Amino acid sequence: MKTGKSLRNFFAPSAQEHQPDRWFLVAAGALLLIGLVMLSSASSVVSYAKYGNTYHYFFRQLFAAALGLGAFFVFYKLDYRLWRRYAVWALFASIFLLVLVFIPGLRSEHGTAHSWIILFGQSLQPSEFVKLSFLIYLATWLEAKKGQLNEAASGIIPFLSSLVVISALMMAQPDMGTLFIILFAAFAAFFVAGGKFSHIVLTVILGAFSLALLLYASSSYQSDRFKCYQDPSYDSQEECYQISQSLIAVGSGGWLGRGLGQSRQKFMYLPEVWGDSIFPIIAEEVGFIFSAFLILLYGLLFYRGFKIARYAPDIYGSALATGIMAWLAVQTFFNIGGMINLIPMTGVPLPFISAGGSSILSTLMAIGLLANISKHTKYGRS
Repeated sequence: MKTGKSLRNFFAPSAQEHQPDRWFLVAAGALLLIGLVMLSSASSVVSYAKYGNTYHYFFRQLFAAALGLGAFFVFYKLDYRLWRRYAVWALFASIFLLVLVFIPGLRSEHGTAHSWIILFGQSLQPSEFVKLSFLIYLATWLEAKKGQLNEAASGIIPFLSSLVVISALMMAQPDMGTLFIILFAAFAAFFVAGGKFSHIVLTVILGAFSLALLLYASSSYQSDRFKCYQDPSYDSQEECYQISQSLIAVGSGGWLGRGLGQSRQKFMYLPEVWGDSIFPIIAEEVGFIFSAFLILLYGLLFYRGFKIARYAPDIYGSALATGIMAWLAVQTFFNIGGMINLIPMTGVPLPFISAGGSSILSTLMAIGLLANISKHTKYGRS
């Protein structure tokens, strides 16, 4: 009873606020709980094989989620407009975090990418925090440029100049999946703040053309992913192995699934079942109906989040909320779409569900920030 009363008091709005968006919080909380349950099942075999403990990944995620909830409460309680004061520092922090992965002794390589660092024996992915810190800077800059964003000299050109620095550091890692998420979120924020649509379209066309040339000339794993997207049987035992096994897992789940804990693909057939590949295990174990429900739950989160952005009281809040929801929406699409071969695989985690302390921590910080914005929206109680 005391715990329930304390929580009610915590979520109670001040005199200048109204109740936060309940459906938004319900959707986020449900996704977090589902993620913990499914991670416990999906990672059990590989956890035991690698660490002798069936719940290794689950306990790590549980600890990260606890830290994330603490961060959520901080961002929920503090007025979102407070972060404007630290916008320039947020930009410097974004660049600093991305530079850390190139420092010998700190960086940790996973496969072909070195997007991680080791601090106090723990692995962190700085780019996960850059998603939020850069958006805080960008939203502040967009509000300051109110009414000037339609002009190239004061709008798209300085906007792109900051993106070029972030993009160069991301491509050097390389972490193309996270880079696309940051770019998508940034352009979404730029558009809702008043950026000229034709400038965005021209920039996207030029960027897509440059990317196509880069992939055509490259023999790297990025070009192999496009080949596997076109034909998963192109090299099903090597380059296309993950997508081939993913499609087997999804297809074998049927309508109702094999049963929670009954996946066969998690027995060392499908790589990264605790991370990028967790959705195929969900589809295999609990089937199409629950997987569809999970996607609808994401849809509810995105709908309520974009509603918060639409009715935010200022450009800063609207741009920030739009950027955050664009980040989470496109990351969810990249993960699930890549696992079922709707798009080439990008290697990004599924928000709330994939294992990863950096990912769950940054996600819950962003959710707390959005929940705070929702207390100031114009549509009142929801």
